[in-house]
Amino acid sequence: MMSKQQATIPYADTAFTRCVLSTPEEFLDLGKAALLIAQEEYPGLDVNAYLARLDTMATRVRMCLPTQPSVPETILAINHTLFDDQGLTGNLEDYYDPRNSFLNDVMDRKLGIPISLSIVYLEVGRRVGLALEGVGFPGHFLVKLPLADGDLLVDPFNGGRSLSQTELANRAAERFGAQSPPSPSYLLKLIERISKKEILARMLRNLKNIYLHKNELTRALTTSNQLLAAAPHSAMDIRDRGRILEYLECPQAAATDYQRYLQLAPHVEDYDEIRSRMIALRKIIPSYN
Repeated sequence: MMSKQQATIPYADTAFTRCVLSTPEEFLDLGKAALLIAQEEYPGLDVNAYLARLDTMATRVRMCLPTQPSVPETILAINHTLFDDQGLTGNLEDYYDPRNSFLNDVMDRKLGIPISLSIVYLEVGRRVGLALEGVGFPGHFLVKLPLADGDLLVDPFNGGRSLSQTELANRAAERFGAQSPPSPSYLLKLIERISKKEILARMLRNLKNIYLHKNELTRALTTSNQLLAAAPHSAMDIRDRGRILEYLECPQAAATDYQRYLQLAPHVEDYDEIRSRMIALRKIIPSYN
């Protein structure tokens, strides 16, 4: 249970929220921001030390390359460095361990989930001159390199393996339970680039859901605050934070989030339910003053 004073503070002022709110997308350091997420769990975390480790990985990649490397040579060198040399791999045994979402743990334990391993891949690739992009593919984050003759899709969770259009289409069909693969135009939408802030929001959404499943509501609230700094207009995440605040007996903050949710999403199926919750919470707010 949170104190009455805490109940009036729905937004946290942290290094991560300051970084994301004050930095334009084009200047945002994805690796640093991801490490600032981890700093909430590890207050003494030396962010610069882990950024230096990414620099070192990039240096090792460059040492494997000829003077004027081709794209395939660079991809192979990144894969060798990250997955053979560094030993990074997907955590199949404990996929929902929250440590899979903390970049310091990913580098220390050599284990991660698709999005956290992709962040390492993106950051090392950026350091060696590849204009890699994050792809929020349904259920499995990927990395993309746009090329003149088509996009190259890479799966860091599976050792940096390149994926064909057929494999992507089959994955999408399996994900959605479809009888046939999606149309080429729809598949293109599924592999569109997403922004760095969207990447951070997706990673935080995964982490929030893990904490909710574990009933760790205080951690879920901290993660929700970070998430809404990256995605301030995400109606569903505002609603979810409202529910967390309600369970933590923060009625005023919860009612504020519910009101914002209804303003952003006036036609949602749970409109009446959330409106009733908001009205009920406002009736009990005086007892908290």
